[in-house]
Amino acid sequence: MDNGDDFQLIDVREPSEYDICNLKGELIPVNTIPENVELISRDKDVIIHCRSGVRSANAISYLEQHFGLDNLYNLEGGILAWITYIDPAMESY
Repeated sequence: MDNGDDFQLIDVREPSEYDICNLKGELIPVNTIPENVELISRDKDVIIHCRSGVRSANAISYLEQHFGLDNLYNLEGGILAWITYIDPAMESY
């Protein structure tokens, strides 16, 4: 982000979680992924995250298996890891 790299950031948490704290990513709740696949870029790296990394890992697995996407990366540890290692001032939940 600091380098200005061109990538898509997708948050697969629920709207109520996003409202508490977010990384300004595009909100696509994990249960809406199947009907929103067209919103996911195929032309650049896509970083997907959730609270702890589990839902985002499942979303990536689903997208790779069912849509052949190969440009997806999981934010390991999710937003909780981001708060711990990058921005401790961010409100947690």
